[in-house]
Amino acid sequence: MLELQRHAYYSLRKIWFYICHLLQVFAFGSVPLKTYLPDGDIDLTVLTHQSIEEGLAKGISDILQGHEHDPMFDVKSVQYIEAQVKILKCLVNDISVDISFNQMAGLSALCFLELADQIMGKDHLLKRSIILIKTWCFYESRILGAYHGLISTYALEMLVLHIFNIFHSSLNGPLAVLYKFLDYYSSFDWDNHGVCINGVIKISSLPDIVVELPVENGSRLLLEPDFYNYCKETFAVPVNELDSGRHEFVVKHINIMDPLSYSNNLGRSVSRGMRFIQ
Repeated sequence: MLELQRHAYYSLRKIWFYICHLLQVFAFGSVPLKTYLPDGDIDLTVLTHQSIEEGLAKGISDILQGHEHDPMFDVKSVQYIEAQVKILKCLVNDISVDISFNQMAGLSALCFLELADQIMGKDHLLKRSIILIKTWCFYESRILGAYHGLISTYALEMLVLHIFNIFHSSLNGPLAVLYKFLDYYSSFDWDNHGVCINGVIKISSLPDIVVELPVENGSRLLLEPDFYNYCKETFAVPVNELDSGRHEFVVKHINIMDPLSYSNNLGRSVSRGMRFIQ
């Protein structure tokens, strides 16, 4: 038993050596943004040279799987998903943890939302509203969860940011944001329009992007074009991460444009059977 414990200890020491000396590990998503729910997961990304990415992911997966039944380490349900962005999923103390590799887009989105929250102000009203709306979407309407053909968290955050950018002058609390969110999107014409932060997109105009403001908007946008230009230059994602051979916005069942990459449709996870809010 002592020998097995030593083996487990040195195996995990090996993972820690990789992380501290060969790699960089960052948290992204709702935990560092402080918009997480009780049932949310922890997202980590490992930045490493692409030449060792696949081998490293499999190696860490093998080590964790080897300790799934070890009482010393409460790690279980280890699953390695070999996709374009490699993900290692596991439970640590019954908390879901997703470890991705070279997921720069997640870090860029985190920085973007942090900066937007600072501009919005009002005692972090954007973050507080995101928590409330995520709660409604997850626990009440059951429409949140990209892995189940539902809307992704980042897409939902962009929908909330769209509301803030256009109707900010009338929003003074999370409940007011939730009300506007439900009222606005319950009658949104998803068949003919998509959403970007500073307006609605005419689907018929694509690949040219024609943005229109809602007729009920009576004030100027809170986020100016200079803000987007700054964010795209500062938080730019390397082309080879999201590049799938297409450089145009691909129309899906609902269409939400990523402000950091105009060709990225954040509504791509939504299946045909799910229609947002309506």
